[in-house]
Order: sequence, then structure tokens, then C-alpha cells
Amino acid sequence: MNFEFFIASRIVRTSEGKNSISSPIIKIAISAIALGMVMILIAIATGKGLQERIRQKIASLNGHIQIFNYDTNHSEVSIVPISTEEDFYTQPDFFNQGENRVIHIQSVITKGGIIRTEKTFEGIIAKGIGMDYDWKYMKSYLKEGKIPNYSTDTLSNEVLISEYIANRLELSVGDTCNTLFLREDNISIPNQRNFTICGIYSSGFQQFDASYILVDIRQLQKINKWKANQTGFFEVFIKDFDQMNSIGEYIYNHIPPEYDSQTIAQKYPTIFDWFHTFDLNIIIIISIMVIVGGVNMITAILVLILERTPMIGMLKALGASNWTIRKIFLYNAVYLIGLGLLWGNLIGISLLLIQYFFSPLKLDPSIYYVSEVPIYLHLGYIIIVNIGILITCLLMLLVPSYIVSRISPIKAIKFE
Repeated sequence: MNFEFFIASRIVRTSEGKNSISSPIIKIAISAIALGMVMILIAIATGKGLQERIRQKIASLNGHIQIFNYDTNHSEVSIVPISTEEDFYTQPDFFNQGENRVIHIQSVITKGGIIRTEKTFEGIIAKGIGMDYDWKYMKSYLKEGKIPNYSTDTLSNEVLISEYIANRLELSVGDTCNTLFLREDNISIPNQRNFTICGIYSSGFQQFDASYILVDIRQLQKINKWKANQTGFFEVFIKDFDQMNSIGEYIYNHIPPEYDSQTIAQKYPTIFDWFHTFDLNIIIIISIMVIVGGVNMITAILVLILERTPMIGMLKALGASNWTIRKIFLYNAVYLIGLGLLWGNLIGISLLLIQYFFSPLKLDPSIYYVSEVPIYLHLGYIIIVNIGILITCLLMLLVPSYIVSRISPIKAIKFE
């Protein structure tokens, strides 16, 4: 083993010399491995980062799972009320099965309406929320003003509107927005409410920002003539997004038969199908980069073998086996691959950290739902990628290293 490492190190040192034929080819091979590693890290970090950020944003605005009355028929607005006295709402651990799987449930009412100004009007969906609403996510989206207070006993006229709607209607914090809500028969005079804009938010999720305003849930209960214990639907937040489908199925099987449920993946199937293209792109990029790096390493090893033909003949004449000589070149390959991976990791992680902390690369939120390129960094996948590239390249080098066994010691020494 020590002998093989010694010979391999001698090959490396002599190959790096200026007069060596293999020197530029080795440098190209190392550069290919480094470039491939950089591309793979960027592809995984940005692809997974975009997936994580978008699905987190969708969940923050809709919950991971929604529970509603069957008669609502997946409508965007609340049609048939659902009781807030159900066990799954009043008992926090109803869906948990002894585990902390469901972390929060909140009641919501949605109702279609129109905001009218002197110049124009805009169709909206009022989302009624109450004391149980978790403001953690919405606070991070707040651009101007303050978060409304719906925790008092007094009916609040404060409303939170999106930056998109505010710009279209030329409204700002402190303005009064005249809002009309259609009655169920669509014939009677609409209900009119004058709300005071206390804050403006921007989630970057165009489908939500273009429609939704946040109001006191009691306003919509009053308009719908619902009781205080009636709501439109429930938004369920879970701890682990990867368990959403299994928890969603469990919830569906443990709610009353007159209720239905759906996950956000079922509500926004187009967006989640789009996520699968990210995984496919990552797989394609990894495959191409590994193949390119492996081919360059094969070329470098073949050149090294040809350049060291006399040495191979001498070693065979001294009794070295073919496998022993092949291992010498494979050890040499491990060093070269490791050098490429080292540089690739340094460059790739540095670029990702720059984007993570300073976000120089921006995105169009109307297309990608986020305003900058999100980065997902995890030591686990970095280690797996490095080990995977090393093992894959070595397996690819087993075949070309077989050429060693085809070299005749007599001809090799005669050539020398």
C-alpha cells in the first residue's frame, strides 16, 4: 500500500512539471471536475431553495391543509358555514396522534367583493380572520403601516390590503376604501363597508396579492348573517412539509363526513407540478457534469498511462501485478479528483454564500413568486454529492485502467 502511494505521488509530482506532456491535460481534467462541482452545487442549492421558498410562501397564505364543508365545492369564497365547535378545532392535539404534527389551526371566512374609488374599482376577495390567526408570516410581508388588531371585543374596521391592489386603486395607509359585498341572491342591494387601511403587504405571490384583503372575521359573519361560532373553513399548519400528503389523508379520514379537506398541493396542482421540473433539471445537470468530468479524467488517466509506459514495464519486470499497477493510477486519479472537488467546493459554496447573504441575483416575483434567487444550503447533500462524484468517476476509470494489463514489459522496456 505504501509502495503504491509512493509511486502514485511520484507520478503526480512529475506530471505537474512544465515539461510533462500530461500536465495541461491534467489541469483541464481538474478544471472540469471543479466546474462540474460548482454547477451541481448551484443547481441543487437554487432548485431546492426555490422549491422550499415557494411552498413555504403558499403555505403561509393558505395553510398546508384546508377543511371546509362539502357543499362549498372547493370555491374560493365561503358559501356554507362550518362550526368552530368541532373537536378537531377545540382540541389542539386531535390530529397529532401523540406527535407534534399539526402545530396550528385557524378559522377563516372568504367573501367576494369590490373596492370602489372615485376613478376606478377592483374585484377582491375579503379574507376574514380572527383572534386565532397566526400573524408570523404576514408580518414579514408587511411593507407599510401596521398589522390590524382583531383581538378586542369591538368590531374592527381596519383592513390590510396588498401593494398590488393599493397601486391599482391609488390607495395608501390611512385611506378609507369603500367596499361592496354582493348578497347571496345577487339581486338585493350590496352590503357596503367603509374600511380604514392600516397596512399594506406584499407577499410576492401574485395569485394572492391580486385578490386578497384581510378584514375582521366578524365583519363577514355579520354580512353573511352567520353566528359567532360559524366560519368558512379551517387552515391547518403542520410541522413537516414532507408529511403533508400523509397528514392530509389522515385528516380527511378523521373529520365528519359532511366535511372535505385538501392540501395546498391539491389546491395549486400546476405550481407543484412545476416543482417536479426542478428535480428533473437538477438530475440532468448532475448527469451531464459527472459525464463531462469523468470523460476528462479518463483522458487524463490514458495520457498518464501512455506517458508512463516504460515505468509500467519496469514494474511488471520487477514482479508487480496488473492490479497493483492499476491501483497506482487509480490512487493518482483520487488525488486529481479530490483536487478538483476541493476547488469546486470552495468556489461553489463561496458563490452561494454571497447570494444567500447579499442576494445580488433578483427574480421577477410575478413569474417565480420570489424576488431573489433563494439558496438552500445543507451539509448533508454537499457531502453526498462529493462522495457520489468521487465514486462515479473512479468506477468510470476502472475500464481505461485495464489498459495496464495489455502492456508487455518486454516491449515497454525495449521502447525505453
